[in-house]
Amino acid sequence: MQNILLVDGYNMIGAWKELRPLRDTNFEDARRRLIELMAEYKATMGWRVIIVFDAHLVPGVEQTYIENDVEVIYTRKNETADERIEKMTRDLKARNVQIHVATSDMAEQSVIFGNGALRKSARELEIDVGIIQHRITHDVKGKQEDKPPSRIELKPDVALMFEKWRRGLK
Repeated sequence: MQNILLVDGYNMIGAWKELRPLRDTNFEDARRRLIELMAEYKATMGWRVIIVFDAHLVPGVEQTYIENDVEVIYTRKNETADERIEKMTRDLKARNVQIHVATSDMAEQSVIFGNGALRKSARELEIDVGIIQHRITHDVKGKQEDKPPSRIELKPDVALMFEKWRRGLK
């Protein structure tokens, strides 16, 4: 069975403790961080992850692209993320596909339930991502303790950059 997670991007940014302060200072940083977190979620869970952002907060035309192995969609003008997600829950429905929608929007939840999708609240996804990050940190520490010390001493920021490359993050 294939699992697909559709994420209401701005709903998560507005709800998550880590992302709200970024939103208030630099919306682009908040979007980028959400994409990074969802890339870690995808890598751990093996699910297809699609983040949908409302176009009204980003100038220009509809965009769809892949970043860090996560599909990112900016809706077309006058289309909300809710509308696109509702359409996608109908379009992606198939026999061996389970669609999960991450949103805390109650109106959207009732529509997606009618389309056969499962709901994951912003808080539930935030908790799942926290558990995944904790597991990754624990695994990395274990591997670092097991490996022989590097012949080259790296500054922490350089080591972090290499670790992001190793995970496939930009």
